[in-house]
Amino acid sequence: MNKAQLIDKLSQDVEGLNKKQAEKTIEILTDTIIEELKNDREVTIAGFGTFLSKTRYARGGVNPQKPTERITIPAVKVAKFKTGYHLKQALKGNR
Repeated sequence: MNKAQLIDKLSQDVEGLNKKQAEKTIEILTDTIIEELKNDREVTIAGFGTFLSKTRYARGGVNPQKPTERITIPAVKVAKFKTGYHLKQALKGNR
């Protein structure tokens, strides 16, 4: 399912919500999650899961084009997602 299909589904399932409002809702949700992760805060949706940001520390590596050359890979923030109980159960087929 892509963003357009999600907007269609949301506008069909929520009474009184048109496609424009559904699109705005999804944009606000994703923007809010991104802002919170940029500020090193978690976003938890009970039963669904938790979005969080982690720092992948700087480390040494090897240049794949020149295997004898060592390079430094800089530290970077990455997004993580931990599944919640209800999502885990749904994927296992218990729900």
